[in-house]
Amino acid sequence: MAKIEIYTKMMCPFCTRAKTLLTKKGATFDEMDITMGGPQRAEMIERSGGRQTVPQIFINGTHVGGSDDLAALERDGKLDAMLAA
Repeated sequence: MAKIEIYTKMMCPFCTRAKTLLTKKGATFDEMDITMGGPQRAEMIERSGGRQTVPQIFINGTHVGGSDDLAALERDGKLDAMLAA
């Protein structure tokens, strides 16, 4: 199964939506809570090409984007292949 990393904040509905979709798919993920900022927030911004919103999702080191981007991959039938890689 793919290595999934997701940067989140507490009480973020978009983060919850993304995590719910991944969980429905049976995927496990590493979650980095950046609610309080810190070095992981700076890491997320650097890895995502400057994006500061959450969630920011990476599958096998590739930046997927946010919750809407993840949902678009699912809608287009591309998410399963990424998760299986």
